Amino acid sequence: MLVPLSDLKVGERGVIAKMNYKGELRQRLLAMGFVKGETILVKRVAPLGDPIDFVIKGYHLSLRRAEASEILVEPLG
Repeated sequence: MLVPLSDLKVGERGVIAKMNYKGELRQRLLAMGFVKGETILVKRVAPLGDPIDFVIKGYHLSLRRAEASEILVEPLG
């Protein structure tokens, strides 16, 4: 079952399955480690819900909720 990355709660992990991006933004995300099969952790969410801080490949990365909603993940246990 695939869900948008933005739907995961703090402390939850997911495996990246698909990105609904094309072009320059897709290339930038791929360069930052957003590749199929990579595990990502939701570390924290800003007080108003935007942006969301993730940990991927050992480093922190923040995305807007709208950007994270276009990345589909398979939630882990």
